[in-house]
Amino acid sequence: MVRRKQSDRHEHRSSIMNIGRRVDYAVRALCYMAAQPEGRIIPRAEIQERQSIPPHFLSKILRSMVSAGILLSVPGARGGFRLGVDPADISVRAVYESVEGPLALIECVEGEDRACCFAPVCTQIDIWRGAQQLLSQYLEQITIRDVADRHGLVPRLRETPSIVGA
Repeated sequence: MVRRKQSDRHEHRSSIMNIGRRVDYAVRALCYMAAQPEGRIIPRAEIQERQSIPPHFLSKILRSMVSAGILLSVPGARGGFRLGVDPADISVRAVYESVEGPLALIECVEGEDRACCFAPVCTQIDIWRGAQQLLSQYLEQITIRDVADRHGLVPRLRETPSIVGA
């Protein structure tokens, strides 16, 4: 097994997709919002508390989803956010792309030959294209309605008995 220094891995790091916190937090926020009564305006602080999302991440994520049309922002003292689209019409892929941009396992799959000097002769590119296509199709099939959560993660965790000896 060849080991590289930490700095080498980041300088020459592959762009194989890593689902980051922003995507996780965006899905969490929408899961909670989708299970609330239709049209309900949900304060940012409530989403933050129920889904344990740090405020600096949540503000950016909510803005991204408003820009994408997934959410509507309601200003004012009783303001907050509400879904701009039926949760059955919001795919996990759309959520990913609203906060991260186009879904790409590896840059060269998107046809960017400049991403790698070997792209024109690469024998692996079809593997990554196929994997990206499967992942895209899979995430497109799962909707926010499928994973909606009325109570939120934090309250559900409090209600779950702790496992002794784990």
